[in-house]
Amino acid sequence: MGTSLSREGEDLSDSESDYLSEEEEEVHYDAIERQETPQSTSSTSSRKALEEIDTKLKFLKLKYPNSQHALTNRPVKLYLHIGGNTPAAKWVVSDKLTSYNFVKTCKIEGNDDSDQEEDSHGGDSYFWIVIVGSKVRARVSTEMQLKMFGDQRRVDFVNNGVWALKFFTDEEYRKFLTQFQDCLFENVYGLEATEENKIKVYGKEFIGWVKPEIADDTMWEDAEGDTASGKSTPVRVNQDLIEEFEEAANGGVQSLTLGALNNSFLVNDLGVQVYRNYRKGIHGKGICVKFDDRSGTISEQSTPKKAMLMRAETNMMLMSPLKEGKPHSTGIQQLDIETGKIVTGWKFGKDGTEITMRDITNDTKGSQLDPSESTFLGLDDNRLCQWDIRDKKGIVQSIGGESPVLHWSQGHQFSRGTNFQCFASTGDGSIVVGSLDGKIRLYSRTSMRQAKTAFPGLGSPITHVDVTYDGKWVLGTTDTYLVLICTLFTDKDGKTKTGFSGRMGNKIPAPRLLKLTPLDSHLAGVNNKFHGGHFSWVTENGKQERHLVATVGKFSVIWDFQQVKNSAHECYRNQRGLKSCYCYKIVLKDESIVESRFMHDNYAVSDSPEAPLVVATPMKVSSISLSGKRSQG
Repeated sequence: MGTSLSREGEDLSDSESDYLSEEEEEVHYDAIERQETPQSTSSTSSRKALEEIDTKLKFLKLKYPNSQHALTNRPVKLYLHIGGNTPAAKWVVSDKLTSYNFVKTCKIEGNDDSDQEEDSHGGDSYFWIVIVGSKVRARVSTEMQLKMFGDQRRVDFVNNGVWALKFFTDEEYRKFLTQFQDCLFENVYGLEATEENKIKVYGKEFIGWVKPEIADDTMWEDAEGDTASGKSTPVRVNQDLIEEFEEAANGGVQSLTLGALNNSFLVNDLGVQVYRNYRKGIHGKGICVKFDDRSGTISEQSTPKKAMLMRAETNMMLMSPLKEGKPHSTGIQQLDIETGKIVTGWKFGKDGTEITMRDITNDTKGSQLDPSESTFLGLDDNRLCQWDIRDKKGIVQSIGGESPVLHWSQGHQFSRGTNFQCFASTGDGSIVVGSLDGKIRLYSRTSMRQAKTAFPGLGSPITHVDVTYDGKWVLGTTDTYLVLICTLFTDKDGKTKTGFSGRMGNKIPAPRLLKLTPLDSHLAGVNNKFHGGHFSWVTENGKQERHLVATVGKFSVIWDFQQVKNSAHECYRNQRGLKSCYCYKIVLKDESIVESRFMHDNYAVSDSPEAPLVVATPMKVSSISLSGKRSQG
């Protein structure tokens, strides 16, 4: 379906009758907002409107007479966005004068999906919801995708549609945000949002995460290039996204594996499809390496979901899950790409016992280019280790019979539940690990036993993690947002280091969030979640990644890395809490996207700010170029 760009919601301008049913009535309510008597209406009408507010407030109080958790009702104006992404899209007034309320309850009326109402913390099943008149009842959560417009005293959010609340005073706007954030904290952590409990959750070292307004943002200014003007704005036209190639992928695509040299690969139900790398993307060679598995291990399991290149990209490690829907595997298969044969099926084992792994990755960001590479990293729920495919006795493993057991080179098996989910390596072999509780841990290349730094979770599981080549920036993916973390700190001797090499002390920069606007989140679909957030790909010291990409539903979403790092960027103005960036470009496809990745920096051309983006769906693979032209809007 080609390419598309982020769609910022139009301003809620009370002077534009396009958003309203009756222009004259809008003048009246603006006057109430200013506490003036409008010339276009009588004082009787004003009193009638105020009585209407009073009646509605009384109704809400009567509806929850015994709730000790109900907060004070406040008057607001409610808007609804209609028309989706069509030319006819606009905001209309849904309720010209209503009120909001935060209530603690155990069930949202009218919601048939009872599973969504279960408290993930167990015990007390009560949680906070926000009610707006009779039209909105929503659990306070990140799924609402709340977006702030401080200059308009407005918030937008998703709840079976895209809504906007406009407040009549700055005080009411600020009060709503404070109550929303406090309720969100309690819903996530099961603790009242007191200063003491916030320190308990985040730790004293992360005071900047609790109070972003006092956080030390100087490290974010490490962004290269001229960003002092703060005028870097989102691109409003789509000429800078050019679809170079699109071709059939023979169906059933499970994963995309890009090479930095000549070839890239798609794994599907048939085997491994080989593509040629070009400066404008990848193009099929018409070659399919079918799973000729002499050890029988692939045929016994499902189609491989994970593929990793090794040994100058002449070999590929394939990992198949034991059960559909679960990533854990008891072994891998080593595919010789040049011969098209599975040469060995390896088992994961430690101390004579078969174990599982949920993920594998290369020792470093560039080690797949090393022709002598024989080790790689493994991750399971409570294990972090390095595997060696060389036999420890120096004997070449033979094919046939039982699969040989990989040599556990180094690592650690944690006794308590770390619930590791995903990991990635830097250019020097340091390791970042994301967990189910949202924590992100940094390990040095010399020790897998103890994390040098552990960033607290923000309440959502980390489903994917990536890190820049130099280790200065970490990108965590959750279902509803991406979290970008700066690992830089200054030690007691005044030297700048990363959190991979030492403890960061108490001046840790607050993270930044990358989000979809409420409208785009709604268009992406209720059940579609972010996955696979990546930096663009460099494997050379001194080069900086320039973009970030993640996938949600039929969208590939691209952020400008320099823009996100720029503290003066317009997205961050008038925000409260952690800074959130909503400026991005969207590549829209006609089916759900399996994976989106930037090609290696080797394939960036002179007139482009980035190497091509490759987007794989179950049936097709596309290559998208980013032109050097940028349009300011």
